Amino acid sequence: MPPESVNFPGPRSGVAPDATRRRLLRCLCGGGLALLCQPAPTAHPKRLGSALLIGNERYAAAPLQNPANDARAMQAALERIGFTTRIEIDADYANMLGLLREYLRRAEDSDVRLIFFAGHGVQWQGRNYLIPVDAAIRNETELLARGVDLGMIVDRLAALREGVNVVIVDACRNNPFLPSVSGLADVRRLRMRGSKGNALSANALSANALAANGLAPENAPNGTLVAFSTSPGAVSVDNPEGENSIYTALLVERLATPGLPVERLFKEVRAEVARRTGQRQVPWENSSLTGEFCFRPDAEGRCG
Repeated sequence: MPPESVNFPGPRSGVAPDATRRRLLRCLCGGGLALLCQPAPTAHPKRLGSALLIGNERYAAAPLQNPANDARAMQAALERIGFTTRIEIDADYANMLGLLREYLRRAEDSDVRLIFFAGHGVQWQGRNYLIPVDAAIRNETELLARGVDLGMIVDRLAALREGVNVVIVDACRNNPFLPSVSGLADVRRLRMRGSKGNALSANALSANALAANGLAPENAPNGTLVAFSTSPGAVSVDNPEGENSIYTALLVERLATPGLPVERLFKEVRAEVARRTGQRQVPWENSSLTGEFCFRPDAEGRCG
């Protein structure tokens, strides 16, 4: 015999429908259906993270040892905590632009967006440029034409109002462009990250001091954290004794620490890099994050 249909009574004249529903709910809760009336447990929604990782090391003028391993180590660490990733090793100019355009086009689908670059970086008139492996920089015109403007990347991410943006630049290696610095129109305005270990041509010796001035500070718009492996105006070197740079290795170690706020994570990395390098390399960040964010919340979904 089919079950009888249940008709909920309509509201009496002058009684609002909401009041009738509340009265009915009280009856149900008192009639053995209390489980239906318990509040649902608070859920901590999983934040969808995506990352683009680029490790450039096969530069013709000055190849590097760690960037490819650094990008791969970051990829593995991020995937372990649920990020979707796209990695590219030894990206030329066209490839870098294509990867960045595609990632930025899809970035609004992610709650957490991360771009990681390891390789060579150059400063020109207060703006920072990431260098593709096929770049041959002989003057400022070629730098503007063949370098990838970091500020433009940060600004594009910041245009996405929702979510968290993290940009990490481990681009503080030996400088392959010093021999051409003296050919620039105004060498006083060009500064590059590099190591003192470069073999310099005679006409580039006068630019050696300038080369130690590192990258420029990078603005972090609202909702964004920008991290460098060393402070503005400073340099660091590849780590020939290890697979990864000191900075990336320490970052990967701490990335999945449950409940560790991102600002504290970078603070711990900064302190340890400074200690291991005798204060010669001190990482730096600029953050405008307005709330607590952890790459991996604790067991109860909390951060901090």
